[in-house]
Amino acid sequence: MEKLIYVLWKDPAESDAAFNDRLRGPVGEQLAKLGAQRLQFNIVDDAVADGAALRFEPVKPAPSALVSFWLNAAHARAPFEAVLEGAAPRFAGYQVAESTVVPNDRPSGSDGRVRGFSQIAFLFKLPAVTYDGFLEMWMRDQTRVGVETQDTFYYCQNIVVRVLTPGAPMWNGIVEECYPIEALTDPLVFWKANGDEAVYKANYAREMANVARFLDLERGSVMITSAYRPGGWADPKHEIELYRG
Repeated sequence: MEKLIYVLWKDPAESDAAFNDRLRGPVGEQLAKLGAQRLQFNIVDDAVADGAALRFEPVKPAPSALVSFWLNAAHARAPFEAVLEGAAPRFAGYQVAESTVVPNDRPSGSDGRVRGFSQIAFLFKLPAVTYDGFLEMWMRDQTRVGVETQDTFYYCQNIVVRVLTPGAPMWNGIVEECYPIEALTDPLVFWKANGDEAVYKANYAREMANVARFLDLERGSVMITSAYRPGGWADPKHEIELYRG
């Protein structure tokens, strides 16, 4: 099985609500009928409107949504891309290797929405950092720092293995993290500070110092989304809790 991620840009003339309804409705139904497994939509909707200040969007226009799913083989993706081509005027596709160190093992609600909100980060490594060095600092060091400094209940690192579509941004990694909804507007919740301003500042400083070692922070993008998992599927639970500080 291989995981594919598609980043979509909607027609500016279409409203966010209409675009999101099409994705979660007929587009999702077509993808599922074709055999997409563990289908997930990340959309920008009213539920995450209060998190606008957390976005970072150097890519213009900013992406509108993210669709991910698993296939037996990425080379069998043409019918799925045909569906996405009919759904959005522009999309970028990636084959990724998924590393889920904090699984979301709680089933979603009846509408498939994952609780809280989902932050999507698109990563560029620093030019001076080798690819192997980037992976080592991201997967080894940043995994622990991120889990210990932020109140995430889902943390998934997607290593970009192959860019599937022409003209796609050449991101090196795509991160999915889920937080309590209160973290949209309360940095003390986001930064796992338990109400302590000093802990918040220390956790923020530790995180930023670490990512500055290997990420090009000026070029990376951040989306704030609602995540939907049709059917309410959940991740398998780890037998061993990883990186719990």
